Amino acid sequence: MSVGHYYGMCHRHIGRAVEIRTHDGRIHRGIIHRVSRDRVFLQPLGRPRNLGGFGYGGWGWGFGAGIALGFIASFAVLSFFFW
Repeated sequence: MSVGHYYGMCHRHIGRAVEIRTHDGRIHRGIIHRVSRDRVFLQPLGRPRNLGGFGYGGWGWGFGAGIALGFIASFAVLSFFFW
């Protein structure tokens, strides 16, 4: 599949829970937060981890470097029964 194909699929499913498998065998599960021309950014499923203690929560989960669209091997939309 081409990068353009995965870009369109990811963009259509913003806000949905997905599972993305990359060419190196890693599996990423999360809710699509944002899609750029070359990356997809996921919000992890489940509750955020608390670092413990008052005032150590930070400003949310934060989002990493994202998953390169050219590195995606498979893409699946998850149902709500997965949660």
